[in-house]
Amino acid sequence: MKVVAAYLLAVLGGNASPSASDISDILGSVGAEFDKQRVELLLSQVAGKDITELIAAGREKLASVPSGGGAIAVSASSGGGGGAAPAAAAESKKEEKVEEKEESDDDMGFGLFD
Repeated sequence: MKVVAAYLLAVLGGNASPSASDISDILGSVGAEFDKQRVELLLSQVAGKDITELIAAGREKLASVPSGGGAIAVSASSGGGGGAAPAAAAESKKEEKVEEKEESDDDMGFGLFD
C-alpha cells in the first residue's frame, strides 16, 4: 500500500510516469521499508496507463463489492411487518442496563473528595 501511495504522491507532484528511483526516494525520505520487487510490479502494471482511468476503474470494481453492514440495514428497513422494531427496542433496553451498571463502578467504592 505504501508503494501505491508513493506512486500517487509522485503523480500528484507532477511526475506523470514515476520511475522506481522516484518511488524509492519518496519512501526513503520518510524512512519506510519497502520491497523493490513490489515497486517493479506496480510500475509494470501501470505502465502506459492514465492514473485517472485506473482510479475510475477501481471505483467501479469497489462499487460492486458488498461492504458488510449495508445488507443488515436494508433488510431491517424493508421488513414491512415491523417485526424488527421490538427486537431493536429490546436490544436498546439491554444496552441501557449494562451502561448503568458500568457507571456505578466508576468510583470503586470511594469518592475523590471524601
